[in-house]
Amino acid sequence: MADIRNNFVGIKSPNPFWLASAPPTDKAYNVERAFKAGWGGVVWKTLGSEGPPVVNVNGPRYGAIWGADRRLLGLNNIELITDRPLQVNLQEMKLVKKNWPDRALIASIMVPCEEDEWKAILPLVEETGADGIELNFGCPHGMSERGMGAAVGQVPEYVAMVVRWCKQYTRMPVITKLTPNITDIRRPARAAHEAGTDAVSLINTINSITGVDLDTCSPTPSIDGKGTHGGYCGPAVKPIAMNMVAEIARDPATHGLPISAIGGVTTWRDAAEFMMLGAGNVQVCTAVMTYGFKIVEEMITGLENWMDEKGYATLDDFRGRAVPNVTDWQYLNLNYIAKAHIDQDACIKCGRCHIACEDTSHQAITSMLDGQRHFEVIEEECVACNLCINVCPVENCITMVQQAPGTTDKRTGKVVSDSYANWTTHPNNPMAKEAAE
Repeated sequence: MADIRNNFVGIKSPNPFWLASAPPTDKAYNVERAFKAGWGGVVWKTLGSEGPPVVNVNGPRYGAIWGADRRLLGLNNIELITDRPLQVNLQEMKLVKKNWPDRALIASIMVPCEEDEWKAILPLVEETGADGIELNFGCPHGMSERGMGAAVGQVPEYVAMVVRWCKQYTRMPVITKLTPNITDIRRPARAAHEAGTDAVSLINTINSITGVDLDTCSPTPSIDGKGTHGGYCGPAVKPIAMNMVAEIARDPATHGLPISAIGGVTTWRDAAEFMMLGAGNVQVCTAVMTYGFKIVEEMITGLENWMDEKGYATLDDFRGRAVPNVTDWQYLNLNYIAKAHIDQDACIKCGRCHIACEDTSHQAITSMLDGQRHFEVIEEECVACNLCINVCPVENCITMVQQAPGTTDKRTGKVVSDSYANWTTHPNNPMAKEAAE
């Protein structure tokens, strides 16, 4: 049986599945139930400074995007950090950690960008026995209007400044949570790394408006006829999160920096993909809010079974394996040629591949043969875009078949080469000579 125990910057947990800082981790009641269900760790809902608690809205807090089957694809959230008193949260954290010493408990923190504020709260959190802290530099709404959250995460210099304060005033490992609402995720990651952060976590939510009520003319969710932008999360953000995780993992300046991946993790497969891209563990939020705490059971068994099937004994055996295969477009092999192929036995003759290719692509799929509906790839026109595969409702009905070296590409009339060639040396590239030197 695969060993999925996780050691993330010295923080140990029985598995790599943590709950992200969000409503599911707002209080001891939730966290205790999560641990009973099998979650390896939690990041407590973000704590603020001592004093009057944060005020949240009392109307709807979520907007949603659904698929055709009503499956939740994305969730927009306008809730702020915890609105429970700091001391109540700290007392509950201490009790939970005492009752569950083998589980990871991380305190998410967001206070004003002033040294005294961080210096004051860190000892209070440390006294709870928490295993580490996560600096919330990601929240794109509400708190960012007050100079916190994404307002800090978007300025690398501020990120570095707060990380240095935290490394100075606490013994706990520091995890810096990054905002995706930025042009280049590598810049704040580099700043945090240079300042001494133990790890980064990403992505936080994406700034968004999920819809407009066409009757009230108000963005949803609507509060007394008005709406605002919020943080977008859920399965829809996973591709964005994976790209940003991969960018940090393959950047020479941050290579090797531990990463806790967040963004659309719903199944064990999602977790495995993030870890293949260099993540040390994953954090989950929207999936739990949709399906409940017990989804972790399938995540655990699924990951263990897959690892056994692949021969991976520990998480380290496959962590980061995909990173060397992430490259820039200019280095992709231009001599790799493939064509789409339709399995006629599996084809249900719906015609979606033909319409997609005929109307929006390269007119490379037939619709009729001898007066009968028949869908077949015209190799002379196929550019291997694989749009047909993505619109086909039958899995594996259409596949991409690599053309063997020495054969002739019917579209170009050129012999397929077995050599590697990319854009940096291509004759059409005006910078080819400089790139090759």
